[in-house]
Amino acid sequence: MGERIQRAMVVTAHPDDSEFGAGGTVAKLVREGKEVVYCILTNGNKGSGDRRMTPERLVKIREEEQRNAARVLGVEGVDFLGFPDCELEDTRESRRAVTAAIRRHRPDLVIIQNPHRSKNLGASHRDHRIAAGIALDCVYPLARDHMSFPELIEQGLEPHKVKEVYMMWWEDPALVVDISETMDVKLKALACHVSQIKDMAAVEKRVRERGAQLGQPKGYAYAETFDTIVMDR
Repeated sequence: MGERIQRAMVVTAHPDDSEFGAGGTVAKLVREGKEVVYCILTNGNKGSGDRRMTPERLVKIREEEQRNAARVLGVEGVDFLGFPDCELEDTRESRRAVTAAIRRHRPDLVIIQNPHRSKNLGASHRDHRIAAGIALDCVYPLARDHMSFPELIEQGLEPHKVKEVYMMWWEDPALVVDISETMDVKLKALACHVSQIKDMAAVEKRVRERGAQLGQPKGYAYAETFDTIVMDR
């Protein structure tokens, strides 16, 4: 990533989204000495097929799983914004919360999900698309402009300019990141999400196959892929 990128923030809808979409890239950034933090918009309180589970218990379980997964990858901290799972909306409240996180952590790079509907329904969950749209609006212009959310200035959260955005992308990606050396730690982090993954062997097979498919055009054993936005030069 070079000297241009020293701090990164991964903004996703749910606990486990960061690992599935960018876990290998996150581990690579950390190995390069970059600081990485997470911002998770929803509390994941609907992600269970267990009829005995309650939303309140699930929130605590998923937060702990996410902290464990972040720890495996070397992520320095996780901001849980706590919006309801499957009910995320693009509102002043949600935009202000993400803007505050960007201003607080001051990342050079923000990694987000895909803001567009695609045929990959799992990847284009409505929360994913809305979270990505919110994040883009907060990167530009809300986190940058001092007159956006003036109450954040009063809290000591000064404006911040993000340098680059990576959007998780699978069709004709602009950036293919070689995660051959970090695939194993990506999988170790995913395994922390016990409430979500009942058959880790099947998930590992699927993740490896997908990573190999994405890496093949570049000759990488495994890859993660993104579209990119450069905010300045």
